[in-house]
This record gives sequence, structure tokens and C-alpha cells, in this order.
Amino acid sequence: MLEAPCYIVSDMHLGVRSRELEHRLVIFLRQLHGRAGSLLINGDLFDFWFEWRTVMPRGHFRTLAALADLRDAGIEILMVAGNHDCWGDDLLTEDVGISYERGPWDGRLAGWESHVEHGDGLRPREDRGYRMLRSVLRHPASIWAFRALPPDWGSRLANRSSRVSRVHRAHDKGAALEQLGARWLDAHPTTELVVYGHSHVATLRRMSRTGVYANAGSWLDSPTYLVVRTDSIELRRWNGSAEGELLHALDRRAEESLADA
Repeated sequence: MLEAPCYIVSDMHLGVRSRELEHRLVIFLRQLHGRAGSLLINGDLFDFWFEWRTVMPRGHFRTLAALADLRDAGIEILMVAGNHDCWGDDLLTEDVGISYERGPWDGRLAGWESHVEHGDGLRPREDRGYRMLRSVLRHPASIWAFRALPPDWGSRLANRSSRVSRVHRAHDKGAALEQLGARWLDAHPTTELVVYGHSHVATLRRMSRTGVYANAGSWLDSPTYLVVRTDSIELRRWNGSAEGELLHALDRRAEESLADA
């Protein structure tokens, strides 16, 4: 269970752009003290993440420290792995203290019955080839072989292979994932909220009288995030404060949005 208010971010792809992006994220995380009941990171926090036995990718110490500080303050953190950071291990779970899920997560999020996935590989036709590749990349034998590489070599290889998918929005503007979210809600009447990432398209939409689809967007283009409260969900843009700029909001019970900017 993730306590309210639950802040949701996704697709920061730390390591792609300048350190300024990570600097902004660290400020945001520090501002969650006293505000957030929990934090959900819905995949691709890092553009590449892999844990060797005694080595981790360089450059993200400040983010990990800010997350550890949140955990020390009693704020629950759930990270659902994305396609760029699905090789997490005990550094994240034991040293930083977050909960780490490689697959979908189902549970109560700020009181909402929720289904959360990063969203990679879900499109039936478009992602068919990727699903085959994903099964190979996540196989224990592949992970063992990659761990045998010198860290500098492995990091260089991984960064080259991730360039294609990291920097642009989905060509369909997130429509396919939104449709899949609607289908999930239709097939699971007790689910009130479906949260995907991956498309880099910030979205908050009521799909039925009781069901909502949401995507926190990407910090590569515009630093957007979601705030889930027991009675509402807000899509906000970070503007230097965790209060942020309200872009859109939905009440848990009303048909119409509370705000639409």
C-alpha cells in the first residue's frame, strides 16, 4: 500500500542529458519531505542501470542519496522497473531502501485500487520484436554474462544500445498505451486507476465512471508528475517547487475535471 498523497514520476533517463536534469530532480525529491506520503517511480529513472557485485554506474550518487533520505524520513518508495533500468539489485533495495518491482504492481495507491506498469512491450504488434529481445536481455544467463564484462565496457555497450528509445515521445502520442489502459479497466472492474509510463506523454483521463488512466510523462521534455490523493488525482508541472503548476485534475467521483489548463 502506498500512502496518500502519492507522488508519481517516470522516464527521467538520468545520464542522457547534462547534470542539470539530475540537479532539478534532486531538488524536487528534497521538496517531498513533509509533503508526500509515498513516491512511485514508474520506470526509467536511469537511462542505464546495472549492479555489478561491487560497482555501480557512476553519476547518480545525489539521486540515490535523496531517495535514501526520503526512506529515512519514513516515506515509502516503490520503483517499477523500466526497459532501461530493469537490472536493479540489492543496492536499490537494501542500501537505498526502496521497493523494486521488475513486473507490474497491483495494490492500493493512495486508497485507489491500482494497476501500475512501465508500459514497455505491451503493444501487441508494434512491440512484438522488442518482447523477444526483452526475454533475452532479462534472462539470468544474459545477466551473468554481462556482469562478467568490465564495468566500463559494459556501460559503454549499454549506453550505445539505448540511444534509439530514450529521447523522443511515442509516435502515436501515447494512444496505444492509453487504449490498453482502457481495456484493463474494462476487464478489471475493481481497478480504479491504471498508471503507465514509457510513452513520455503526460496524460490524465477518465476512461469510465470509476476508472482513470494516468501517465506521469517524462522529465526529458517537461518535468511533469502526478499527485494522487484519496479524493483526486492531479497532473502537475514542476516549476521549482513541488507545489508545481496544476495542468489537470480529476475528482474521484465526479464526471467532470476539477481543473483543466
